[in-house]
Amino acid sequence: MKFKNLVIIGLLAILFASFKQGNSIVLENDYLSRTISVADGTLSTIAIVNKINGKTITPSDHNEFKLRISKGTSEVNGDITLTAKDFEVVNFNISKENNSQTLVVELQNKKHKLKVDVHYELADNESYARKYLKITSEKNITLERIDVDAISANGAYQPYTLKEITTQGPANWKPGLGQPLYERESATFWGIEFPAATNEVVNQELNCGYLWGNELNANQTYTSYKSVLGVADDYEFIDEAFYKYIDNIRIRPLRLQVQYNSWFDFHSNVDKESFKKSSLKIHNELVSKRDVKPLNAYVIDDGWQDSRRKDADWSDKVWKINEKFSPDFQETFKTIDSLDSKLGLWLSPGCFFGARPMVEKLGEKGFERLELSMSMTGEKYMQKLEDRVLELTGQGVNYFKFDGIFGHLNIRDFELQGRGTPKMTQLGVENLSPNDSTLNDPIYDELKTYYLVNGTERIIEIFNKMDEIDPDVFIAITNGAYLSSWWLQYVDVVWMINAGDAAGGSSRTDELTYRDGVYYEIWETENTKFPMNAIFNHEPKKDKTGEDEHTFRDYLFMNLSRGTGFIELYLKTDNLVDKDWDVIAEGLKWSEKVFPTFHNVRMHGGNPRNSEVYGYSAWDDDQGYISIHNPSDKSITYKLVLNRELGISNSKDKYVLSSPIENNTAGLKNSYSPGDTLTVDLKPKEIRVLNFN
Repeated sequence: MKFKNLVIIGLLAILFASFKQGNSIVLENDYLSRTISVADGTLSTIAIVNKINGKTITPSDHNEFKLRISKGTSEVNGDITLTAKDFEVVNFNISKENNSQTLVVELQNKKHKLKVDVHYELADNESYARKYLKITSEKNITLERIDVDAISANGAYQPYTLKEITTQGPANWKPGLGQPLYERESATFWGIEFPAATNEVVNQELNCGYLWGNELNANQTYTSYKSVLGVADDYEFIDEAFYKYIDNIRIRPLRLQVQYNSWFDFHSNVDKESFKKSSLKIHNELVSKRDVKPLNAYVIDDGWQDSRRKDADWSDKVWKINEKFSPDFQETFKTIDSLDSKLGLWLSPGCFFGARPMVEKLGEKGFERLELSMSMTGEKYMQKLEDRVLELTGQGVNYFKFDGIFGHLNIRDFELQGRGTPKMTQLGVENLSPNDSTLNDPIYDELKTYYLVNGTERIIEIFNKMDEIDPDVFIAITNGAYLSSWWLQYVDVVWMINAGDAAGGSSRTDELTYRDGVYYEIWETENTKFPMNAIFNHEPKKDKTGEDEHTFRDYLFMNLSRGTGFIELYLKTDNLVDKDWDVIAEGLKWSEKVFPTFHNVRMHGGNPRNSEVYGYSAWDDDQGYISIHNPSDKSITYKLVLNRELGISNSKDKYVLSSPIENNTAGLKNSYSPGDTLTVDLKPKEIRVLNFN
């Protein structure tokens, strides 16, 4: 051990001597390397190598990072942007511990009395590296924006470019937060491990950062969120590498969550007896009679909270339980425990929907209200919300549907008064309401983003504390959220945004093409980078019987083939008959069987809204499935090559074909190999679901 320490000390001495000579430091493993220069006292990345494909990024403009600082976000002038070129290297240290390499470079800027420690991290067995900043100032400053990485690269590419931070506008909520950047020539992905980051490509420079806008007090140290740099073997399949990385950093592994939600059954009229009756019926029909695994949760949607009485008071505790349920849900817990399941609750952090009557009352009691909702950065309200959510978690509520965070489908509220959010008084917003349509103008985007950033930070604190209480808690964020893969460091699923609760239409075909059309818009048209397996899509629904059994089965299996690990059943339980329960059981058993493939689910084909053939495909090393839907009124021959574009590896010589739906394999071979072409003759409106084992 003593000898090893001497060797390490010797290596550090050599490295420090190299630093003095103006040489470089290389962090590397089997996947990638990052070469950092400290020549002439200036920090810069001079080379990044993707070792999987041998491609190299050689930055030409050595900004390395950017800090936009000021005397305050309300100050019109005086903000400046500093890069690594404005700092001098004063020291560095490299170490290796727990199979991970760490380089810390200490920088200083004497003029602005700033110290920045730049931390680089690379684990031996990971195909991605991280970096973060520790910032200390000798005087009070405001950190307006922090770009942890600012790397020039010829192939810098921003896949998602929409930015619509709207207060009003039906299904028009695309704030563009938390999306990754790609570098096409080297097949690398980049970003900040924070859902409210604004990663952007500007003049062929990858800027991985976020607006923050808060004051840093003298001699206080601020630690930034981490940037990430990851590698793929081929740019054509860089999404695969990015989603695999996201899978690795999720707070909880992807799991199949099957549950019942009371909304379609009772809407806000739910009470303990009706909820008990439906829960017992579902368990009896699916678990006892048809051998489906016990559901993970039974969820009480909007209607349990005491918000509609004239004398309802939340000033001491928010989200109190109304008289329709026993105190602390004692009786309901007993019912759900007997079903070998967990209790779930709907709750609106911003007090939207059924909690709206409490917004004015809370405002009168001194809590931070906006217009339609409560402020997600209001210190007093958010503490009450945290206390209550943690109390419910501790009592055994295992699933939470957080519905209405920054707004809902059509209207968003923003904090304009500086309560936990940086102010920008120069914009003249003092006479605007928090959801005034005037705020749709992009000149207010920075102010609105400050609210989203600080609100996201505050609710993340709650999510982390929930995980400490119950590591198996399941968290869904829905209306008013936004699609960023980095949410999955804190929650399990995110609502697909910009879509209605119920898929409308006069037929199951219409319902499918409505929802699948939104899928196409998100992933194909808008180029959103978010794993389909973590989407909350508000289906499947079954609220009436009399439907042809084959039609319902086709709808259900096509729905389940989207590959989300979150299956919430929207049922009118009293309306269903044996054949309906039979089909639901078939679908749930199929989902359980193919669930391991959901890690790699993707969409294929054309635009459902244009009546083009489309479907989903998901594979692992041992099995896979392909779903195909022809929504048009004409017969179509559809061809698919069984290759990597569908998620198929070449590890197996042959797959045996089968289907959970009768006659779905008609006209097809008994087995297929990777590289084969699958040719399917589809009738009008036909759906096929094909299993490969």
